[in-house]
Amino acid sequence: MATNDVYKRLCLDNNSKEVLQGKGGNIIPPPEKEPLWKGFLEKFKDPLIIVLLVVFCFSVMVATYEVCCHGAPRSSFIEPCGVLVALLLATGVGFWFEVKAAKEFDVLNQVKNKRKVQVIRKIDGQAKTLYVPKHDVVVGDIVKLEGGDEIPADGIVLKANNLMVDESNFTGEPYASKNADGAVGDKEVAYPANMLLRSSTVIEGEAVMQVQKIGLDTEEGKGVVQASQDSNVKTPLNRQLEYLGRFISLASFVIAGLIVVGRLAYYYLTVVSVGGFEWLGFFQVLINSIMIAVALIVVAVPEGLPMSVTVSLALSMRKMLKENNLVRKLHACETMGAATVICTDKTGTLTENKMRVMACFPEEGVDMDLLARGIAINSTANLSTDEHGAPQTIGNPTEGALLKWIAAKGYNYEALREQANVAQVVPFSTEIKRMETTTVEGERFVKGAPEVVISLCDDFGVIDKQQALTLLATYQAKGMRTLAFAYQHHGALALQAIVAIADPVRSDVAEAINTCRNHAHVRVIMVTGDNALTAGEIAQQAGLVERGEPVVALTGAEFEALTDEEAKTLVGNAEFKILSRAKPNDKARLVGLLQERGEVVAVTGDGTNDAPALKKAQVGLSMGDGTARAKEASDITIIDNSFASINTAILWGRSLYLNIRRFVVFQMTINVAACLIVLYGAFMGLDSPLNVTQMLWVNLIMDTFAAMALSSLPADPRVMNDYPRKTNSKIIDRGMMKMILGSGLVFFAILVGIWQMLSHGDYMSFEALLRDFDIDHLTDFSAATHVRNPHELGIFFTFFVMLQFWNIFNARYFRTGRSLVEDLVDMVRRPSSIKRHYSTGFAFVLVVILVGQFLITNVFGKMFGVEALSATDWLLLVAVTSPVLLIGEVFRLLRNRLARR
Repeated sequence: MATNDVYKRLCLDNNSKEVLQGKGGNIIPPPEKEPLWKGFLEKFKDPLIIVLLVVFCFSVMVATYEVCCHGAPRSSFIEPCGVLVALLLATGVGFWFEVKAAKEFDVLNQVKNKRKVQVIRKIDGQAKTLYVPKHDVVVGDIVKLEGGDEIPADGIVLKANNLMVDESNFTGEPYASKNADGAVGDKEVAYPANMLLRSSTVIEGEAVMQVQKIGLDTEEGKGVVQASQDSNVKTPLNRQLEYLGRFISLASFVIAGLIVVGRLAYYYLTVVSVGGFEWLGFFQVLINSIMIAVALIVVAVPEGLPMSVTVSLALSMRKMLKENNLVRKLHACETMGAATVICTDKTGTLTENKMRVMACFPEEGVDMDLLARGIAINSTANLSTDEHGAPQTIGNPTEGALLKWIAAKGYNYEALREQANVAQVVPFSTEIKRMETTTVEGERFVKGAPEVVISLCDDFGVIDKQQALTLLATYQAKGMRTLAFAYQHHGALALQAIVAIADPVRSDVAEAINTCRNHAHVRVIMVTGDNALTAGEIAQQAGLVERGEPVVALTGAEFEALTDEEAKTLVGNAEFKILSRAKPNDKARLVGLLQERGEVVAVTGDGTNDAPALKKAQVGLSMGDGTARAKEASDITIIDNSFASINTAILWGRSLYLNIRRFVVFQMTINVAACLIVLYGAFMGLDSPLNVTQMLWVNLIMDTFAAMALSSLPADPRVMNDYPRKTNSKIIDRGMMKMILGSGLVFFAILVGIWQMLSHGDYMSFEALLRDFDIDHLTDFSAATHVRNPHELGIFFTFFVMLQFWNIFNARYFRTGRSLVEDLVDMVRRPSSIKRHYSTGFAFVLVVILVGQFLITNVFGKMFGVEALSATDWLLLVAVTSPVLLIGEVFRLLRNRLARR
């Protein structure tokens, strides 16, 4: 477009009041966020948190009654305070991490408003083209648009050449024809043909527009103001935790009721039958029974489970960020581990999104100086540099690849353009499929579709026409874009060269796809707007389709023509792997059909038009260089756009779910033992084997630390060889249930034995208990003949805690295919492997448990109803309980040896 065009008289002065005052005005603030306090209260909708709230209320009432009516010390409020701490930790950790992620996400999106826009403004009275940030575009600005540009504001077309715009995010029309006079023929349109909308994308052609509305005044801005609909798809973990919460709450209240009934029955049989009924004594027993029952509910309900979930999700979220996964929603970490299908884009995810010249024919005999002149003059793209100094294309990516190619050969395209005296330009259009530039000196440069350019040429020089056509077919079969160049000056139009351009497949994609498909057993479907030939070639290069492998590939038009039943049958076919020429609504429909078949779907997208599919999927994966709207609709942003980073998300998702299951095994094993021993005590006497403050340590402190220890373990690469778990699977499967009940019952039997010994004998040390072991005491279930003193209660309490201490190692190696002995050997041989097997958090928690138990018994004994233990007692307790780990190690070693055979 000539520099003296009439529209340039309309442009603003770069130092005018409108420009200076309007800087930064072309932004659309993110939707108004709900207050932080509302977001925090949302966390209390979790089923386990609701149960904890009920427990907290009961605890406060019982503690208040004890203090006010029975003169109990204020330490009675330690238990409800402990439950409150558990509540605040379980809700606060996840909330804090989500708020932090939102801030990081907002910073990432600010880049969107800083993208450069070509604006024509007056400088010193001369109209010049400037590159200004998108947010500095003002009303009245004249903006130049080319293929691939995102329209920065609403405006009217002043000049257009073969302009096609993607308005699908407003009208559903991906190819809207635009012109300066607004003519649309008989076609009904939502917006005039001379009106351009902010965030729409120029598909082809070029134009000049005058900005009329910016920021919130644009059509996009008005849409943002309206409330957006959120997805109601529940994640697998949501469903499993709801089920577990209902099961545990029901079981805990049933057991608590049995305790109250059992203690009242014991009171009636042993007290009332002898001395008569007394209302005061009855109410005292009733209130004490309720207090123990509430304490049991505190034990039965795993406060550490929501803590484990939130800590696991939060830690995974932070570690995933270091590996190019910015997680916006905590649940997305875990849900990626359950993904069964990934619908992936081609460009930028499987490929580098960097068009490159891959081949030039002929290889010899080309006048490179003349060809470079033609490429520089006969194109509209420009090059700039990014923050790392790498060349970046402004405009058509194919032309950008050509400019980078000649730049690598030492040619300065800007200098070549300045030296040229351009007389006429015939822009590229789909009708003529070529672009021509003529100079004042009579030189004619032509580039375009090879079939078209070759048909125009009369002079082929050193080029064999038939060989050129054969090679052209080879390039196109590989999915490459091809361009032919021709030159004319005082003679026939001569063919110069044929260039093949492609967006190369990422070097790590084939391995990543192989890991995803053949090891992690996650199905991959490529959804692209490119043609079927290119899509098929890229699918083979990326390893999505093996050579000779049967594959079902459809175009968007063919997919759209299918009925829902036919399409549902199609997507259920594992051979369906490619959907080409797909529109945004095709992708959204595909996601919905897969979900109807029970699949957990992750979908990638980088454009505004991808937002519906990103929002509909259980996990939406936006690209780091995608649009702000795509990122807002997504759950995870893949910063480096690489499919390998998607595999990383799957790895962390599966690993954290394994960590959660490890904690469930550990927690529920101890809960079974604790519930049964307290229930046993209720039917065997009015003394509870564990008092309220002891339960607080066992259940709250220990469980919280155990949650932190097990949830902080490193990601386990072996999970990438597993199948995705089924959506209807429960967090506790049959194998886990056997392990929980088996271990819990063994612990219970051992604890009953210790309690029976202490009920019928006087032991001042654990050494004495072992030395004077009497089998008759184990089988004597009559009333206790000995009042257990604080020292004996300290032995029983510490014995119980040490069972937990050793059992945490069994939980750590749950379903890992390894053992502590194997890891220790590996760490001795290769000290660097320590980080792969353990975390500092895990080691720290083990130390805290031991030190904490020592302080409880030997320093704060009165608060917990125990007395200090001797060094001998401590050593013996550690040694006697260690078979919990040793037996587990023997079993794991044998199992691993057999598995490797």
